[in-house]
Amino acid sequence: MEAVVSTQSTWKQWYQRRVHGGRHKLVFCETMTPDMKPLKGFNNRADAKAIFDQKLETVPWFGIEQEYTLFEPDGVRPIGFPETGLPAAQGQYYCSVGTGNAFGRMVADCHYNACMYAGLTLSGTNAEVMPGQWEYQVGPVEGIDSPDQLWLSRYIMERVCEMFGVRVSWDPKPKAGDWNGAGCHCNFSTKAMREDGGYAHIEAACKKLGEKHKELIAVYGEGNADRLTGAHETASIDTFSYDVANRGCSIRIPREAARDGKGYLEDRRPASNMDPYLVTSRLFATVEGIKWPEEQ
Repeated sequence: MEAVVSTQSTWKQWYQRRVHGGRHKLVFCETMTPDMKPLKGFNNRADAKAIFDQKLETVPWFGIEQEYTLFEPDGVRPIGFPETGLPAAQGQYYCSVGTGNAFGRMVADCHYNACMYAGLTLSGTNAEVMPGQWEYQVGPVEGIDSPDQLWLSRYIMERVCEMFGVRVSWDPKPKAGDWNGAGCHCNFSTKAMREDGGYAHIEAACKKLGEKHKELIAVYGEGNADRLTGAHETASIDTFSYDVANRGCSIRIPREAARDGKGYLEDRRPASNMDPYLVTSRLFATVEGIKWPEEQ
C-alpha cells in the first residue's frame, strides 16, 4: 500500500538558506492511508492530537530534555573515548568546557543554531555526564506542538551529524558499564499548576502518574530497563516515587515549585529514544483523566 503524506507545518531550512533567497522549507507531514486515515503503526500523532483536543482549555506545556550520544563513524566508540581502554571516570564532563572535557560541541552548537533558525523553541543545551553525551531542551511548547518540534529537532540532528561525519545515538544506555544512560525527561504543567495554589494540582498529578506507572513505562521507550536501575540519577524501573528536588525519583518536583506553591513537575522516566507523541499524550491523558486510545 502506498502511503500518503499530509502536510502539518513548514519550517525554515538552514542548510540551503543562502540558495534561492532562503526560500527552501522543511515540510512536516503525517503519514496517511490513501483514504486519509492515520497509518497505523507509523503515525501516533493523530491519536495524540485527539487526546490534546479534548481539553485545550487546560493549556498543557511541555519542556522536553533530549539527551543523545555522539559516536565515531564506526558507531562503536563514543567520541571522547580512546581507541583502546576507557577515558577518565565520568564527573568532569558534565556542563564542561575545554579540550579533554567537552567532546562534540561543534555538533551541539550547530544543531542548536539550525533549530533556532528553523523556528523551533529551544531553551538550552549542555554537555552531559558521559563523554560525547549532550542534551538540548525543547520548550516550553503547548500541546501537540511539543512532540512535533521534538521530532523535527531529531531530524535536524541527523542532518547535522552527516555534515560532521559522526553518528548520533538515541539509545538509553549507549555504553555499558559505570556510565550514565540517556533520557528524555519531560517537564509538564497545566494552567492550573502554574497558577496560585497550583502545588496541590502538581501533587495530585504525581499520584495519578504513579497509579499508571507500569502502563506509562511501557510507552516510555525501548531498552529503558538498562537505564532505570536506581543508579546514575535514576529511580528503579520497578518502583514509582516522587519528591522535591530529588533526581533519584521517578518524578522530581522542582524546589522552586515547592517554594512558590505552583509550577511544574519533571517526569524523569522517559528514555532518550521515546516516541514523543506517546509520552506527551499519555502523560497528559493520565493527569486529566482521559482514556487512552488503547482503553477505548
